Amino acid sequence: MTLLDSLNWRYAVKQFSNQKVTKAQLKQLLEATRLSASSYGLQPYKIIVIESLESRKKLIPFSYGQEKVAHSSHLILFAIQNIVGDATVDRYIDKHAQMLNKSHSELSRFSDHMKSALAVKSPEQKQEWAHQQAYIALGNLLTSAAIMKIDSCPMTGFDNEGYDKILGLKEKGLATSVICPIGYRHEDDNQAESPKVRFDYNDIVMEI
Repeated sequence: MTLLDSLNWRYAVKQFSNQKVTKAQLKQLLEATRLSASSYGLQPYKIIVIESLESRKKLIPFSYGQEKVAHSSHLILFAIQNIVGDATVDRYIDKHAQMLNKSHSELSRFSDHMKSALAVKSPEQKQEWAHQQAYIALGNLLTSAAIMKIDSCPMTGFDNEGYDKILGLKEKGLATSVICPIGYRHEDDNQAESPKVRFDYNDIVMEI
């Protein structure tokens, strides 16, 4: 399939089958998601993969009864850092220095610039910025999954605090941002046959 074929094929699955995404496919999908664009490359989030049915069943009460969080192949969760700041930058600079074989002193101006850019934001703005980065990665996950013929359903309809408590994320310095069950559509999922409703090209695209 071409890219456009893949995007026309995908939809927000309502009912998943019992078919599992293989370990190799999952690794490839997560690797593609890892390579997502991110402001300054900071990636202020973790990608959490939940396969355990027992663990996912505990999340149903905090998912407004949406059982597909449990009855899918895997549940992918994006969790942002609770505190975004100098430590976020230092972590990236350490990796940058390692990958490019540069000293920290050579990267000091870059580091200071990023820290200054974050410092002017309020704690709430930093959290919103981190959520935005997670959503960029989510978009890449959805597109990559479609190309791989893996179904998905991005979800924001859940109790974030409930998820954080069940998964112990606060203790890890994280907070749930968005979730996405993945797997394969069930043959009884009528949503698969529904036309994709999107505004026309000229209604969405403005050429200036």
